[in-house]
Amino acid sequence: MSYRPNHDPIIARHPFLRHMVGIMTQPPLVFDRARLAANVARREGQPDFVTDLVVADLADRLAPVTRAFSKALVMGPDPRLLPDTAQSASGPIRFERISALLEIEGFATVDPERLSLPASDYDLIVSLLDLQTVNDVPGFLESLRRHIAPDGLLLIAAIGGRTLSELRDAFLAADVEILGGVSPRVAPMIDVRDAGGLLQRAGFALPVTDLETHIVRYRTPLALFDELRALGVTNPLAGRDTRLLTPRHLMRAAEIYAERFSDPDGKVRASLEILWLSGWVPHESQQKPLRPGSAQTSLRDALGDKSKT
Repeated sequence: MSYRPNHDPIIARHPFLRHMVGIMTQPPLVFDRARLAANVARREGQPDFVTDLVVADLADRLAPVTRAFSKALVMGPDPRLLPDTAQSASGPIRFERISALLEIEGFATVDPERLSLPASDYDLIVSLLDLQTVNDVPGFLESLRRHIAPDGLLLIAAIGGRTLSELRDAFLAADVEILGGVSPRVAPMIDVRDAGGLLQRAGFALPVTDLETHIVRYRTPLALFDELRALGVTNPLAGRDTRLLTPRHLMRAAEIYAERFSDPDGKVRASLEILWLSGWVPHESQQKPLRPGSAQTSLRDALGDKSKT
């Protein structure tokens, strides 16, 4: 049951109480977005295979869609890496590119936590690698829906929940050995089981989610650590431990990683999950789910009565 402080007559009369309730109902601050921006800005000119992978997958997903999109927007941390065109089965798509993190000359920049896009009647919005760095995910999705016209499409790619699970395990073990406790080092990510519910909660119809799983291999754990720094995805958590990571700590994490996650050829593996979400803004022309109890054929008839065999 949701609590609505403005409907409580006592709280409504007291500004201080209204302020305190507002603080209590704010989403938790998980990510330090200033640090995120600084991390991404430092990677300029570096290859970014994750974004390249997602952009290629986006093209494959749009190609069979039998819909013409006349007003489309794509947003991501660095708009220079985003496509400006794509193709659906019904014709070309020209994207307006928006930065969701960096301030770059020639591109509009928006704050996903207080989203205000240039228009509110897009028939396609694509968000690439934004969702997993937003503190208020339900609020972000609801804001996106308000900027899409009825029967318009939202398509999102985000980092999935099992990404870098090996790295998380190695550092947890090293933290316990060296610090006597654990420190948050890998950002929480969205699980595919929760994604469809988030879209429905935000008011989207016909939600679909799926997961692309990739195993990336590195010569050593230190090679993985170096690539993460180059990609600008080092610890972005607001509650991170601000103490410098000592060489001893880093090397112990690398040793544990190699012990637990090496392949027979000596290389180590790292999991990468790309979570895709899609949903449509409701419209009367869309198919509707059947009313409970209205089915004309039973599941037993459809599958066959196994009790008779």
